[in-house]
Amino acid sequence: MNKELRNKVFIDRDKLYSLIEGNVPSQSEINTILNKALKLKGLNLEDVAALLRVEDEKQIHNIMEVAKSVKEEIYGKRLVLFAPIYTGNVCVNNCLYCSFRKDNHLIKRKILTMEEIAHETSALLKQGHKRVLLICGENNRNGTDYMVEAIRTTYAVKERAGRDYVRRINVELAPMEVEDFARLKAEKIGTYVCFQETYDPILYRDFHPSGTPKADYEYRLTVMDRAMEGNVSDVGIGALLGLIDYRFEVLAMMEHARHLEEAFGCGPHTVSVPRMEPAVGAPAAENVPMPVSDNDFKKLVAIIRIALPYTGIILSTREDNEMRNELIRYGVSQISAASRTNPGSYSDTSEQSGSQFSTGDTRTLEQVIDTLVDEGYVPSFCTGCYRMGRVGNDFMDLAKPGLIKQYCLPNALFTFKEYLQDFASEALQDKGNALIKTMTEEIEKETLKAKVSDNLSNIAKGERDIYF
Repeated sequence: MNKELRNKVFIDRDKLYSLIEGNVPSQSEINTILNKALKLKGLNLEDVAALLRVEDEKQIHNIMEVAKSVKEEIYGKRLVLFAPIYTGNVCVNNCLYCSFRKDNHLIKRKILTMEEIAHETSALLKQGHKRVLLICGENNRNGTDYMVEAIRTTYAVKERAGRDYVRRINVELAPMEVEDFARLKAEKIGTYVCFQETYDPILYRDFHPSGTPKADYEYRLTVMDRAMEGNVSDVGIGALLGLIDYRFEVLAMMEHARHLEEAFGCGPHTVSVPRMEPAVGAPAAENVPMPVSDNDFKKLVAIIRIALPYTGIILSTREDNEMRNELIRYGVSQISAASRTNPGSYSDTSEQSGSQFSTGDTRTLEQVIDTLVDEGYVPSFCTGCYRMGRVGNDFMDLAKPGLIKQYCLPNALFTFKEYLQDFASEALQDKGNALIKTMTEEIEKETLKAKVSDNLSNIAKGERDIYF
């Protein structure tokens, strides 16, 4: 840990806006940057700025094709699936883009009890989910004590005589102090996620007129430093796209990643790219200040993929199924599936508590998986790296030389086989098992292929939760 760099304000607003206003790169300059990207070492800030200035559709397509190559080289044909559990929509903040905002009187408020959290967890387990994200509004009723109890409650739920349980909980929570993060780490959380919303320190104040400490730009900006000081190995950053110029946000996320790398030796585990969607009672969401077009959205995802090749990119159900299916090819490595953003609605579909935003992809988990299989992707519920301690710097030490593949594909195949055995329709089982057979046969190392085949056979016989 570099103590001189931690908790440092690292966003130079004027510098980032000046990079946006540069010249459009020539084809030769674009080719040089893309050839650099194919070496899987990432890009610098000036490279990213140059690609963000590209507007020609053919050139954007070239960027996306390079992103596809980079993604397949590192992640192969696997895609991680998870679901969020909203534990409450009561919030002391007044963010203009969120339905949970304090002054919004158009939604029904709710904070889940531990019994209700258990019911929500049970409902997701019955769908086949194994990874969840706990998320809530910010208020004094669901602070660290509440979240510690919620984590314990979620982990304790068992279905089918103890065969099904949540194997890893990630959390998306308001910024807190180092000692709070240490408590969450002790409860075996995976990744801590927090979006800066917008990295522009001046416009940030406009979108956050009140709320403590949400209105404090610097406190939020330095939250990942405190998380990593609290021994949280993996952190996830993001910006809400549509508040300001998306190019500024992408450059700022690059700077955030660089800062974490320099200060802690490890950049973000994930980057999220939520694009603004309608939200009841949220003026900025009902009239998006700077909408991001579909073409620009595809471009920015591709650029993030080649700029941060070993960082996961998360896409939520804000986007419709067509956009999600396309972006999976060009950079996205994790998606939520069958998500509900109003507390209590997995276990009670009639629950009328207010949602945070409108969802674009309303497919069931099986429908999402069915589409992925048709596209040749292995749906993964893997949590092996978290539980084997391959996190933070240790994960990157394996990822950068390409060694993480020996764990990722096998563990993805194991969790997918479980899903097929326990939850899938007969038609999906047939397609899924055919894909598993193809993927297993393509494993080059014979000893690894034999081990994978043995474990798949054991899963077919009833063994569960195999990973290495």
